Amino acid sequence: MLAQHLGYISSEGGHMIHWLNHASFRFDGSKVIYTDPWELKKTEPKADIILITHEHYDHCSPSDVAKILKSTTTVIAPADCTAKIKNVKSLKPGESEVIDGIKIEAIPAYNTNKQFHPKSNNWVGYVFTLDGTTYYQAGDTDLIPEMKKIKADVVLLPVGGTYTMTAKDAAEAVSRINPKVAIPMHWGKIVGSANDADTFKKLAKCEVQILKPE
Repeated sequence: MLAQHLGYISSEGGHMIHWLNHASFRFDGSKVIYTDPWELKKTEPKADIILITHEHYDHCSPSDVAKILKSTTTVIAPADCTAKIKNVKSLKPGESEVIDGIKIEAIPAYNTNKQFHPKSNNWVGYVFTLDGTTYYQAGDTDLIPEMKKIKADVVLLPVGGTYTMTAKDAAEAVSRINPKVAIPMHWGKIVGSANDADTFKKLAKCEVQILKPE
C-alpha cells in the first residue's frame, strides 16, 4: 500500500506515524515531532518539536509536555497556551516558523456551527514537512473554507463530531485537500467511535489508514 511504501506505517527506511490517542501523534524521522501530547502511557522518545493546537486540557497538557522535553525542544502553540507552558513560540493562524529547517505553518481551526472552538480564539492546526512528506494536523475544527488552500501528502482529521467535524465532513475535507493518505483522529476517547473512523474510510476519496492507539 502507499502508506507502507512511503514509510508512514512501516519502520523500514522511513519515518513512522504513531497515534498515541485522541489528537496525540508522534512523527519519527530526522526529527521527532509530537502533536497535542496527552495522557502518554509509556516512556516516549524526547521531542525535537512539540505542536499544540489549542489550550483545552486534552490538547495542551503541561505534565505530558514535561515528559518529552529536552533542553533543545521547541514548543509551538497559540498564545493562550503560554499561561500553562513556559518558553512557547506562539503562532496565530496564517503565521509560520522555521525550526531546524522544518517550516511549520499555523492553519485556522474553528467551529462554524457550534461554540466550542471560536474562530476569535485564534486556535490552529499545523502544516509541516518532515523528510519530504507534508503533513496537515487539522486540530479541533469543523469543515472550513481555508482547507481549499492546503496542500499536504498526509492529513490527520477529526471525525468524532460533537466538538469537531463529523466523518462525512472530514471526507469532504479530503476532497478539498486531495492528499495521498488520510488518518482519522479525535475518536475513541471522549467522543467518537470506531464506527466514525470506518464511515470516514468508506467516504474519503483517498487511501485511509485507521491507526490503533499505542
